[in-house]
Amino acid sequence: MSKEYGNESISALKGADRVRKRPEVIFGSKGIEGCEHSMFEILSNSIDEAREGFGSKIYVTRYRDHSIEVEDFGRGIPVEYNEKEGRYNWELVFCELYAGGKYKNNSGGNYEFSLGLNGLGACATQYSSEYMDVLILRDGYKFELHFEKGENIGGLKKTKFRHRHTGSKIRWKPDLEVFTEIDIPLDHYKSVLKRQAVVNPGIEFILKNELENGEFEEFNYYYENGIADYVRELSDGKELTPVQYIEAERVGRDREDLEDYKVKMSFAFCFNNINNVIEYYHNSSFLEYGGSPDKAVRNAFVYAIDQYLKQNNKYNKNESKVQFTDIQDSLILVGSSLSTVTSYENQTKKAITNKFIQDSMTEFLRTQLGIYFIENKMDAEKICDQVLVNKRSRETAERTRINAKKKLGG
Repeated sequence: MSKEYGNESISALKGADRVRKRPEVIFGSKGIEGCEHSMFEILSNSIDEAREGFGSKIYVTRYRDHSIEVEDFGRGIPVEYNEKEGRYNWELVFCELYAGGKYKNNSGGNYEFSLGLNGLGACATQYSSEYMDVLILRDGYKFELHFEKGENIGGLKKTKFRHRHTGSKIRWKPDLEVFTEIDIPLDHYKSVLKRQAVVNPGIEFILKNELENGEFEEFNYYYENGIADYVRELSDGKELTPVQYIEAERVGRDREDLEDYKVKMSFAFCFNNINNVIEYYHNSSFLEYGGSPDKAVRNAFVYAIDQYLKQNNKYNKNESKVQFTDIQDSLILVGSSLSTVTSYENQTKKAITNKFIQDSMTEFLRTQLGIYFIENKMDAEKICDQVLVNKRSRETAERTRINAKKKLGG
């Protein structure tokens, strides 16, 4: 017997159920990866404040009961009545999807470059929590909010308070009714905070981890010179060539009918025969899959090294051109970019797709690598000779594998 499918079959999720029943839509997963991403949503708001110059320290506390606390020393989230919207800001920030203060990045808004763009993070994390406690210091007051399973309990509490600094402190516990797992490993916290210290020079990240006896161990992450210091750390003194740091700004658009936006880009790299690492970040978010920056780096490095090899007659007769894998085998590179308009591949922010960012990075890297090779002939020789060694080793291995496969097949 067929099931009835009529007008009454269509329904809409409302309130907290929009996240609680479908967390993977916002966080990419209902497993531990989604829970980890919800943590980053709150952390990213604190990073945005610090990067705008409001506070230079961020504390993240991992409790044994799997609750999480993020404290910053920014301006403090505005939570009082919003005349323009006709609602309290705390409702907009914590109880309304697609509400926030980061929609005007490209036209002089509160944040020029921000991690959060969609107005989803704080609300979605609150909705997916067993509980959330919010404490805000600003304007000579202490503001407090308490939520349970997506619902506010007790409204906004406002108390006159002589605070020495402004800021926001949020503690929450991811809900096992929403996520299948909420025990975020300590190593994940370490990795995230280290990456954020790398791409936010001058901001200190302090991780506090609660031990069985109730005491806390601390881990501090701070990189004064950002990605350049990080590449030196990765190279561990074994670099074939010195660490190079280059940066630039560009203004342009992704398509003729769209508006211009600003891009800041920086790259630190060196060549190393022992270690090879490539990482990309955009507006502080680690781009696991890269997207536009990765395409630009691949294009520019292959172009520049191939040009040098041709011009200096280093290829053998009829030899094929180098591939990026030959370069990557000896390359340590970290790229960090910021833009006032960003096209992420999805809400989890693991890749960006901006055409202008890709084109401007490609042009910039091609030019800078050309200058570097001209001004540093010894480095250029070392790099290109090593890339040729990598290439010929790869081709020999491929021929050996193909011949072995033929013999087995025969």
